[in-house]
Amino acid sequence: MTDPRPAPGPLDDLTAFRRLAAERLRRFGHTTVPDAPGLRRAGVVLCAVKDEGAPSVILIKRAFRGRNAGQWGLPGGRLEDGETAEEAALRELREEIGLAAGPADVLGRLDDFPAASGFAITPIVVALDDPGPLAPNPDEVHSVHYTSLRTLAADGTPRWVESPDGGSMLQMRLAPGWRVHAPTGAMLWQFREVVLFGREARVADFAQPDWTRN
Repeated sequence: MTDPRPAPGPLDDLTAFRRLAAERLRRFGHTTVPDAPGLRRAGVVLCAVKDEGAPSVILIKRAFRGRNAGQWGLPGGRLEDGETAEEAALRELREEIGLAAGPADVLGRLDDFPAASGFAITPIVVALDDPGPLAPNPDEVHSVHYTSLRTLAADGTPRWVESPDGGSMLQMRLAPGWRVHAPTGAMLWQFREVVLFGREARVADFAQPDWTRN
């Protein structure tokens, strides 16, 4: 007898998300910031895992010292000599929060984001079925958090507020007290638009708060 219940969709099932994300990212024509004097490169991971049964993306709050102290971020960091952005992002995922991912776990990438700090940040999208226990590095990570795909897709999550220059600035409002701005907020917004909704979206010109320049 046929089960009348519909199959879980990509917002509620990690396997369905993986299939959809891989297809949409395969078709997505990502942009790369060209090399320039003084430009530094970094890779970060939009890592999808199950949290309490719901497909979710991992965010971190940086340690309250060093670069980006206390800021919301994605696991990741600068490229070492000879590394690709993907290699750096996966290495940093392991070093910062203890999760091991390989090339087979990579679903694709989004646009480089030209951060005001002088870094071109490459977001790599990964899905892990069985990530194992977290092991945050306290020298780099204050805390680890999850935001569900349903939260990212919700109508009220992206908010546009006035920026100091009179323009508009994105806030990704993921929970009470969570206000995630560009660069991280921009990458989450592009992930939402491109991967979850299948829409064309670019973020290179998104305004960044002054405190993200550090």
